Parts: sequence; C-alpha cells; structure tokens
Amino acid sequence: MTWDELYDDASRERLVDEPAKRVDAPERTPFERDRARVVHSASLRRLAAKTQVLGPQADDFVRNRLTHSLEVAQIARDLAHPLGCHPDLAETAALAHDLGHPPFGHNGEVALDELSARCGGFEGNAQTLRILTRLEAKSADVEGRSAGLNLTRATLDACTKYPWPRASARDGKFGVYADDEPVFAWLRQGIEETRRCVEAQVMDFADDVAYSVHDLEDGIVGGRIDLGLLDHTDERQATWQTVRDWYLPDATDVLLNEALGRVRAVTSWPGSSYDGSRRGLASLKNLTSDLIGIFCGKVHRATQEKYGEGPLVRHQADLVVPTETAQEIAVLKGIAAHYVMRAQDRLDLMEQQRGLLTELFEAMWDRGSEALDPALRHDFAEADDDAARIRVVIDQIASLTDASAVTRHIHLVTRSAVRRERLVP
Repeated sequence: MTWDELYDDASRERLVDEPAKRVDAPERTPFERDRARVVHSASLRRLAAKTQVLGPQADDFVRNRLTHSLEVAQIARDLAHPLGCHPDLAETAALAHDLGHPPFGHNGEVALDELSARCGGFEGNAQTLRILTRLEAKSADVEGRSAGLNLTRATLDACTKYPWPRASARDGKFGVYADDEPVFAWLRQGIEETRRCVEAQVMDFADDVAYSVHDLEDGIVGGRIDLGLLDHTDERQATWQTVRDWYLPDATDVLLNEALGRVRAVTSWPGSSYDGSRRGLASLKNLTSDLIGIFCGKVHRATQEKYGEGPLVRHQADLVVPTETAQEIAVLKGIAAHYVMRAQDRLDLMEQQRGLLTELFEAMWDRGSEALDPALRHDFAEADDDAARIRVVIDQIASLTDASAVTRHIHLVTRSAVRRERLVP
C-alpha cells in the first residue's frame, strides 16, 4: 500500500488551506513538509540552550533538550519503519515533543504551573500544541489569526502525547489548554476521546528509551553515578525507593532486583567504574546502543505478535510494551533520578531556579507588554481579561532559554532593584 492509501485525505488535511507549491519546487509529501517546518522552527533552535537534566552550561558532554530531541527522533524513526508507521510522521512528533518545555526543564514546569493557576496551569505538552498551532509564525487563517506551523492533522495528533484537557489530567499531565480547545477538537475529529495514535505512542516510547539510557550515560560520565554502588544493599534500597516514588509505586525490591539483573546481563554492561578513558567512553556508548536495540526490538516483536506484520498507522493499533521492558526502563531512569535529580546540590539549584522564574513573572506582570517580545505584545493587548494576559506572560517565559531567563531576570529584577536602592535618600 502507498502512503496515500494508509493515510487518508483527512490525515493530510491542514487547518488552513495552502496554495500549491511552485511547479519547479522539489516534490515532497505533506509529512515531509511538516518535518521541515519543525526543523526550521525557532522553538526547536531554542532547545539547544534548555536543560534536559543538567543545565547546558554544566558540561560540554551532557545532553540539552535539542540533542535529546534529536536522539528521540532517531529512535522513533527506527521503530516506526518496521511497524509500518510513516517514519517522517513519527520523527516529526519526536522532534516536537519537547518544544513546550520552559527554561530549567521539568523544574521550570513546576514553577510555571503554580504561577499560571489563574489561567488553567502549565504543562509542557499543552504548551507544545500551543506553539505548533499558534505561537510559531508560519501561517494565518482568513481572519489573520495565527495558525502556527499549520501542520497536518495526523502530525498534530502524533505530537499529542496526552490527548485530554486539564479537567481529565492524569498524574498532572494534560495536552491542551482551554483556549486551544477549538484546534484540539479539529485535530481530534472522529477520534475516540482519549485514544492516542500509534505514532504518538512510538514517540512516547522513544522518549522513555532515550531518557533512560542517555541520562544514565550523562550521570556516569559526569561523575554522579557509580554503578558499582548498586552492589551495596543500602544504596540499592534507597535507589529502589526513588523508583517507587517516581515511576513504579507498587514495585517490590525483588521485582526491581530482577529487572536490574536483566540489564546487567547485557554483555556491554561495564564491569568496572568509569575511568574517563576513551575505552571507558566507548564501552558506555556500546551499552546505550545495545539497550536501545534491545528495548525497541522487544516492543517491535511484541507489537507484531499481537497485530501481525501489516502496517500500523493512526488509530488502528496500540504499541505493545512488555511489562519486563517497562520495568527495566524504569530501573534505569530511577538510577539517574536518585543520583542526579535528587542530589542535594541539584535540589538547592532547583529551588533557586523556581525563585528566579517567580520573580521574573512578577516583574513582567508589573511592566505589562513592554517586558514582552514584540510578537507577544499584540497578544497581551488583545487579551480579554487578566487570565488571558497571564497566559501571554507565561508564553513569554516558557519560550526563554535557561540563559535568556537569567539575563531577563538581571535586567528586569536585579538591576531594577539596584536602581530603586539608588533612588532611596
């Protein structure tokens, strides 16, 4: 079957009709165009200076949000191809999946969610939809309202990791703000209320895999994780408690020990502590490659066992993740969470970051549109009430990189405080 047969006209439809391209332009599919639009977006470029786990300034080796997104895209594309999903569709969803992340990673999400309580809260995935359909400048409807990148329905659906509003949030996760519900209704037309398309599931699983192996690698190279510590009972029990707190609340020590045993059985699992040598780094690279291949291979086989070898697209199937694979991924994520995200120096830094974003919001709110980028000043002026104006300020802060958030804070908060002190007699 051709892609046009697998993905119907409704899948390829855009919210705003677009004129035909020049006859001398290279022939591209709608999903190739979608991928190109995300690749060339300002929001994707900004991810290069946004925190993944450790800040981009922490080390030249660690992942930032952009390099993480590129790695997720590669895993998603490789998994989509044998399943029969359109590889460009899965890759675009993966490239876009973190566009909505604010400065300072998930910690920034927590701060902005508290600050935006009056306008419906903040969630990185809902912000991603807002960016793709409103905030990025590419297309406009007949009334002049921005349609964002004007992606196809299938691509937007694949980018929707949590296809429900805040009122139906699960573990605090949701995928659309109230004022973006019209475009959400359009892209979800004819789809069961909370069902995710298989391409979104591929993106989500690829994100989990990349997160589990690459954060572990970054932690080891950065000297924060020594896998040999897991041989000590007290260290292992403390780590398993983090796994329960963050990922698998009902998991027993026995279950987690078995999951660790399975990943330790991978032939490339290091037999000694990382020493910083080229050989040691190559060993880690081989481990990450092997684990990605194992996890994706198990999911591919399990999904094909259930659905057969035919192409799986849109809402015709669900990705099958074996329970043992999910446990192994959770164990690796838990190791990184315990030794990196829960480290005291990081907790102290995270508190400072939340304070900075709070002060920045208050300063921007006090100054109004003059503190915003030109594109957002119009949104602020057009807002009907304070809730809508708060959302615009949140849009502004969420768009900032780690460094630009610090710079804006210096300009709007620190220097303003100094100027006020100088005016005091």
